[in-house]
Amino acid sequence: MRADKLLASMGFGSRKEVKNLLKQGGFTVNDTVVKDGKTHVNPETDTLEVFGERLHYKPFVYLMMNKPEGVISATEDKRERTVIDLLEPEDALYEPFPVGRLDKDTTGLMLLTNDGQLAHKLTSPKKKVDKMYRVHVDKPVDKEDMSALERGIELDDGYVTKPAVVKVLNEKEKDVLHLTIQEGKFHQVKRMFQACGKRVVALKRERIGPLDLDETLALGTYRELTEDELEKLLD
Repeated sequence: MRADKLLASMGFGSRKEVKNLLKQGGFTVNDTVVKDGKTHVNPETDTLEVFGERLHYKPFVYLMMNKPEGVISATEDKRERTVIDLLEPEDALYEPFPVGRLDKDTTGLMLLTNDGQLAHKLTSPKKKVDKMYRVHVDKPVDKEDMSALERGIELDDGYVTKPAVVKVLNEKEKDVLHLTIQEGKFHQVKRMFQACGKRVVALKRERIGPLDLDETLALGTYRELTEDELEKLLD
């Protein structure tokens, strides 16, 4: 990787600012001053320092966000606020992207990363990764609804969903459930309940594969995955 590109990606300023840093002799590679931004360095094996401070380069970033309503799952948009707009500059520098999508009015677990291999693993239908949602509907579900969801239900376009796992969370009202699916069709959860004659009034994703939403995260905030969480995802 070029020295100037590395420094820019790690938040050391614009191209002009990085160029000035290099001219000042502030960047060293294996104790050797590097002033030419075109010099190639290996951040995984070289010892890198800026004005004597050791740099710890990481190629990938893994962020867990509690997505709020009113924000779209995209990297950029001319009209709408995106999940990337919620990131601090030092995290946005890694150019992460949302893994999968949540509707604008859906809240909960959103994973952002620049690791394309992991993203593919979590979103590919062939991998059959569970995604669990907390669903609040406008009417109680009955045994017929449960049975239909659990065996696969026909949507408005004729598509029949794969079997879901359904658990009622409030036995008295029967209008709040956990729904676990392995697909990600457009507005799928809402359309599944629509096929049962129910309207989803609130939807929150709480789990992706082995990763659970950290409930201490306020809406719109995020944190890096712990080593244990990342290890489970990569396993």
